Amino acid sequence: MTAPLQRLTLALADRYRIERELGQGGMATVYLAQDLRHDRKVALKVLRPELAAILGGDRFLKEIKTTANLQHPHILSLFDSGEADGMVYYVMPFVQGESLRDRLNREHQLPVEDAVRIAREVADALEYAHGHGVIHRDIKPENILLHGGHAQVADFGIALAVSRSDGGTRMTETGMSLGTPHYMSPEQAMGEREVTAKADIYALGCVLYEMLTAEPPFNGPTAQAIIARVMTEEPRSLTLQRRTIPPHVEAAVVTALSKLPADRFASAALFSAALGNTAFTTTTATRAATAARSPRTKAAAALPWTLLALTAAGLAWALLRPRPSPAPPPVTRFTIAFEGAGRISDGAGSPIAVSPDGSRIAYIGRDSTRATWLYFRVLDREEPAQIAGTSGAIAPFFSPDGATLGFSQDGKIRKVGLGGGAVVTICECNANGISWGADDIIYFSSSNSLHRVSGAGGRPELLLAPDTAKGESLRWPDALPDGSGVLLTLVRQGAPTLGFVSLPDGKLHELGQPGMYPRWVNGGYLAFLQQDGTLFAAPFDAKAARLSGAPVPIVDRVRSGPAFPAKLGIARTGTLAYMGGQTALRELVLADREGHLSVLPAPSRFYDRPKFSPDGERIAMQVLDFATRLTSDIWVADLRAGNLSRITFDSSSSDASWMPDGRRLVYTGRQGTFYRIATDGSGVPESLLARPNRTAAELHVSPDGKFLAFRETDARTRRDVWVAALDTPRTVRPLLHTPFEERSIALSPDGKWLAYISNETGTDELFVRRLEEGSGHWRVSRTGAGEPRWGPGGRELLYRVADTVVSVTMEAGAQPRFSDPRQVLVGRFNSDRNATIWDISPDGRRFIFTRAQGESDTPSISIVLHWFDRLRAAGK
Repeated sequence: MTAPLQRLTLALADRYRIERELGQGGMATVYLAQDLRHDRKVALKVLRPELAAILGGDRFLKEIKTTANLQHPHILSLFDSGEADGMVYYVMPFVQGESLRDRLNREHQLPVEDAVRIAREVADALEYAHGHGVIHRDIKPENILLHGGHAQVADFGIALAVSRSDGGTRMTETGMSLGTPHYMSPEQAMGEREVTAKADIYALGCVLYEMLTAEPPFNGPTAQAIIARVMTEEPRSLTLQRRTIPPHVEAAVVTALSKLPADRFASAALFSAALGNTAFTTTTATRAATAARSPRTKAAAALPWTLLALTAAGLAWALLRPRPSPAPPPVTRFTIAFEGAGRISDGAGSPIAVSPDGSRIAYIGRDSTRATWLYFRVLDREEPAQIAGTSGAIAPFFSPDGATLGFSQDGKIRKVGLGGGAVVTICECNANGISWGADDIIYFSSSNSLHRVSGAGGRPELLLAPDTAKGESLRWPDALPDGSGVLLTLVRQGAPTLGFVSLPDGKLHELGQPGMYPRWVNGGYLAFLQQDGTLFAAPFDAKAARLSGAPVPIVDRVRSGPAFPAKLGIARTGTLAYMGGQTALRELVLADREGHLSVLPAPSRFYDRPKFSPDGERIAMQVLDFATRLTSDIWVADLRAGNLSRITFDSSSSDASWMPDGRRLVYTGRQGTFYRIATDGSGVPESLLARPNRTAAELHVSPDGKFLAFRETDARTRRDVWVAALDTPRTVRPLLHTPFEERSIALSPDGKWLAYISNETGTDELFVRRLEEGSGHWRVSRTGAGEPRWGPGGRELLYRVADTVVSVTMEAGAQPRFSDPRQVLVGRFNSDRNATIWDISPDGRRFIFTRAQGESDTPSISIVLHWFDRLRAAGK
């Protein structure tokens, strides 16, 4: 027993027997106790010592007595209060049941009828309390208890007692506040001391909003971010989020959440009545608010017009005076859902681009065969248009005039006019971020460096190389439209920060702001993502190369991941399009040939590149830590034991391959070094081979354990296939070193054949060749392919086509022959051109693949209009 609890127990021994702690809140610690005088269970709440010291115990106890007279079926009564051995406490009934927060945590969204009933019960309690001059000031789900399914409001008047006691004005000095940001009215957020009953009405509107949608009206990573949204934004439509919500309920919630107290319901009783009135609309509320104004208010509003009517000078002034700037349009949010052909794909690379004027979007979508193409859609039209010649394209980007769309395809940057015409190749390069800037110059990131090339085509020029000694990479550039510089993400040792390259000197400036994917918006603003998926905006001074103001949150839960940019597009005007959710969270899915799927019970992480062990009972994979840093390690899932173990701890481990004994793994680590490590956690990594300044992946140890095949990339050779001996001497030789892209490799079970993907025909297709020097190669697929895997014995060859795994049978010989493909498995894969993201067990019966957690069959894009218009109007 702690010393304070022991003191409290002894001090109250004649009245209460303390049994256990129930929880801790921002103001008090709550204990379950037995009221010895009345033989009943009670909740005994003890003010935090630092809070009691600031408030003054005597004054607090005097003020809290105001609430002792509140007797209402939906109000939790105050039984007792006092001071014991320097500790201030108050006692309330112990309610057998749960809080509304507990129910929301369990169910997320409540049935509409239950939510409305609970809100009306709380409104009834508020009406009674307000009639007795008591304002709650902290209505939230935690303070609404459910007893027999009905609401009882707790801590009534506690915030009032705090505000009136000696230290109420000094609360902010302790970091504590009256009210909770998610449910705090705008006037409370502004720090107004005279808070009216309408603050409780606003908070109840927030609680009802959350009961209906599972989230409060405004969210954010910090209290300041939430308050900023409370002050500047309008909540998202309820009926757009949940169609079963009646219109009159939405109208009542919208009225309760009005920014101005005068626009809210005049009383909690009117709020309750509106929730029960199917004819209620926001127009009804406006008339009621107008009628509720006092005669004095009406006279004051009419007086200026009376004076103007009586004086010609006043009329002239009214006609000739400068007009204020028109108010910006309200922030508008809506969702575009996709079904059937043209459905947006969450594949590799950024799938969304918004034209500079914000009038249309381009995105990666799937056709009826699930193959990917680029589509574009005018925002005020429903039907998207497929862009010819863009099969397999990724990373769309618009030209400055919006008439041309650029993209990456088959290791090349290409462009096509949206008014028609042929696809034109600009240059050959692998780009993971592309931006079309002024003077027809395209900037892109490749091999962790920043390059540029003419939009008319030509040879790329290196603009800025990273400091490899610091573990740097330069990613996702955005060229300012005036040509003064390029924003980019500077990743150093896995941590992303914002950077700016000034032009024409090419100097890199660090902006001192953690974040990634910066984008320029007209008016001098920079939008960027934090790693938790929150999108921020901040004023940016390009001449001084610095942020000139504090960041303000725009939206949260933008989908993003460690190996690719955000699923996000921003127009120069500020129109925003994004995919929501957490791509950084993936799940591991087991499947069999009958199509039965099961999700492994593993924690939410970013799983990538899974591989079965030789006995088929374990899976090695890369796990990326995206929540804190862009780092990764190798983990192993044991299917029999049902556990997940971390194998490496250097935060830079990538692809891994099993040794034939199943007791060790080979993987890539820092500075292009290959390591071997035991999977039981014993020993230390053994360095096998160093390949500095190169990027290796797709490791495959031969069945006899004597050599390693891998795909390697550098600025000169692009993607090629290499072979390294694992015995001594550890020699390395190129196996496929061509002008084309060779990737997604797989060794046959007998170690004699290599399957791989190449774009030598102009599209990604599957080829097979012997591992002998000078071997020929044979094409297997005809309509596109990805990531091959061998079945047991090496006669079956499987590969991915979009979301489908197909199989062919190979007859080996001097001239191998292949059967027609047949479908084996359909599953929603996370497509990645740079790695194999699925595997087949050694017995050929099971498959493992990764997919985005909670991915919807009807993905959508969220659109936000006029947010930056409001920011500009506010002069922030």
